Amino acid sequence: MRRPPVWLLDVDGVINTRRPLWGPQLCRGVARSEGVDWPLRWAPALITRIRRLSAAGLVEVRWCSTWCPDADALERLFGLPAYARALTPADLDTAEDTDLLKLAAARRVLAARRRLIWTDDTAVPLPGPLATALTAGGRALLIRPHPRRGLRPRDLTRIEEFAHRTRS
Repeated sequence: MRRPPVWLLDVDGVINTRRPLWGPQLCRGVARSEGVDWPLRWAPALITRIRRLSAAGLVEVRWCSTWCPDADALERLFGLPAYARALTPADLDTAEDTDLLKLAAARRVLAARRRLIWTDDTAVPLPGPLATALTAGGRALLIRPHPRRGLRPRDLTRIEEFAHRTRS
C-alpha cells in the first residue's frame, strides 16, 4: 500500500476566512503569533473533515503557512492534533516571498516521490505551465480557494477522492 498523499495546508484564506460556505455554524477565536493576538473565523465542519481524513490515514497533513512557528496555537484552537510543519522559523525569517517558500515545500514533497495535495489561496499556481508540471501524471491536486470563502465542502470531497485514488 502506498503512503498517503502529503497535504500542504495553509491557514489564512483557506481555513481562516470571512465567509466560509459550510452552513450557518461558525466559530471564532484568537490565536497568538509573534506576540500578537489574531482573530480567526472558521467552519467547525471543515475542521471535522480535516481531522477525519488525517485520523483515517488518508492524508498526512503538514502546515504550510506563515503560522508554522505558532501552529500549536492553531491546533489548540481548532482542536486538531499536532501536524508537521513544512516551513521553519528560519525559512520564514529570511524569506522575501513566502509563496516561493511554499512552492519549494510542494516541490520537496514531489521530489520525495510522495503524492501532493496543496491548498493555498495565493501560493497555489494558477492554471499554466507550472500547475501542469506539478500535476503531471496525476501526482498532485492543487486547490486555490477564494480567500474570503476558503475551502468548500466540494474541495474536501475532491481531496478525499484524490486520497482514495492514491491508496490503490
